[in-house]
Amino acid sequence: MKKKFMYLACAAAAAMMLTACGGGGKDVEIDMEALASDLLETVTSDSLSQTSSDMLSSIYFYDGDKVDEAVAYTSSGATSCEIAVVKSKDASDTSEIEKNFQTRVDNQAELYASYNAPEAERLENDAIIESAGAYTVLCVCDDPDAAEEVLEEYGF
Repeated sequence: MKKKFMYLACAAAAAMMLTACGGGGKDVEIDMEALASDLLETVTSDSLSQTSSDMLSSIYFYDGDKVDEAVAYTSSGATSCEIAVVKSKDASDTSEIEKNFQTRVDNQAELYASYNAPEAERLENDAIIESAGAYTVLCVCDDPDAAEEVLEEYGF
């Protein structure tokens, strides 16, 4: 009887663990322009310009065939502030977009280190890269705490 109970307990525990792992991807739908605009208005004092969509794959190093749409705002170079929102065609590609965003952050930090150390530190310490569903966001800004609040409102 004890053996049966142990087997049942182990099976129940295994089932609970597998169930806990099953909810990984959030099913969200986001107005990308609204999110980028809210971040732009809330978290940066720099004036950022919208970047042409045909340039984004070369700036952020992603495979354009895997991206449904993207929007980005970048600085003129005076600061490291930037906002990018990418919607992947498949939510399973968000980890690749996150890696691409991290490459962008690393490259920018290296660049800024040569002439504007505080901006390099901002990139190294405060860059936000998060995904929800098929969406991935990169935000480098003056107020990362406020950015996190905005992202939370959108389901990140």
